[in-house]
Amino acid sequence: MADAKLSAAFRPAHATPHPMANPGYGKRSAPEQRPRTNNDFTHLPPREAAIAACLDRLPDGADISVKTLAKHLPYGQCALRTALNRLQAAGHLRRGREHVLGSGSARWITRTWFSRTARDNTWWAAFTRGDVPEPEPDRRPQRPTRSRAFILLAALGRTAPALSLSYADCVALEPQLTEWFTRGATEPDVLRALTAGLPSPVHSPVALVRSRLTTKLPPEPALRPVLRVLECGRCGSPGRPEALPGGVCGPCRGEPGPPRAAAPLPPAAVRTHAAAARAAATGLQAGRQA
Repeated sequence: MADAKLSAAFRPAHATPHPMANPGYGKRSAPEQRPRTNNDFTHLPPREAAIAACLDRLPDGADISVKTLAKHLPYGQCALRTALNRLQAAGHLRRGREHVLGSGSARWITRTWFSRTARDNTWWAAFTRGDVPEPEPDRRPQRPTRSRAFILLAALGRTAPALSLSYADCVALEPQLTEWFTRGATEPDVLRALTAGLPSPVHSPVALVRSRLTTKLPPEPALRPVLRVLECGRCGSPGRPEALPGGVCGPCRGEPGPPRAAAPLPPAAVRTHAAAARAAATGLQAGRQA
């Protein structure tokens, strides 16, 4: 019999919207998912199916902590924690930590990835290493829009009137400035490079901008590997990709763990051993003198 709470897991349209997590946290959708259907979670028990369907419809960045879910779903925290563990075992969810690239510090944040399509441990391990290919681009006809580079060039005259550019100038310089953004430059970086220390007068704005875009081009950023730590698909212990072949840690594969360090002796045992050592040394010295 279907769980009576299945339909109750979804709030009506007029209910309070589900809260979002702090920036950088919350739900993350895994790539390469099939389109949503009515049969996505029929292989799960009713409670887990209801919770999975709810998570699937939440936007990225939504707060999906157990405490928050308990306020919006008809289940308690213990039941939700058990259900999330079962969703992880079924391949729909994986928890872990991810390094924030470009943050300038060794900052790690907690992630919870959700996949409408069930994934096995091998897929999650490949995702951890960054080996999952990017989704196919949308090939539908798109309304033409101006690039980030073109918009900045067209508005350059507002910051520095001497550098006002024509439409043709912006089109000609657009590829050069796009390369700046590809290398990680920001709009303030570009504006400083183009407007600092301008000569007076500026005889050719397009020539000056072209020269500065060429001579001040930032270096190419060094390639950095994807830094993620996911939980073992069986026991939930965190690990780096090289320690989780197939998405499973060594102990769960039956491999012996690292040797444990000997437990330190209690203070009383240390004093006893020290007294015995002193007595032995005193006896040895007396024997030599005799």
